[in-house]
Amino acid sequence: MRCMSGKTFVDTNVLLYAHDIDAGAKHHLAAEILRDLWRERTGLMSVQVLQEFYVNVTRKISRPLPKPSARMIVNSYSLWCGVTTSDDVSVAFRIEDESQVSFWDALIVASAIRLGAETILSEDLNAGQRIGGIRIENPFVSGV
Repeated sequence: MRCMSGKTFVDTNVLLYAHDIDAGAKHHLAAEILRDLWRERTGLMSVQVLQEFYVNVTRKISRPLPKPSARMIVNSYSLWCGVTTSDDVSVAFRIEDESQVSFWDALIVASAIRLGAETILSEDLNAGQRIGGIRIENPFVSGV
């Protein structure tokens, strides 16, 4: 596992893979990343990420987690969250237009900016890209 430096914002897919035992190598890597971020106390996410995670982990993976288990995970990661504000939404509009990403991805970036992230770990955004001064990394692609 590469050593991450600075605050790292975790997108939904990374959190989901960490708790989806059928995700194979992605499961193991995502779980390792989250363990490292807990140990380093550098993990960040938003309520949006937790909402998406909860829906997906209880409904959309091949072996959904029971709701009480999923809720415990959400509660534990809520320590990493900041609350989305109306300012985040305004910033997301600008990011959506300037960076040509979906509104939901732009809201992730806006939250990461406000929380002081240096990196966003995401499978959905373009690895290697910088948006709003934040480096995007796909942890499931080597060499990035």
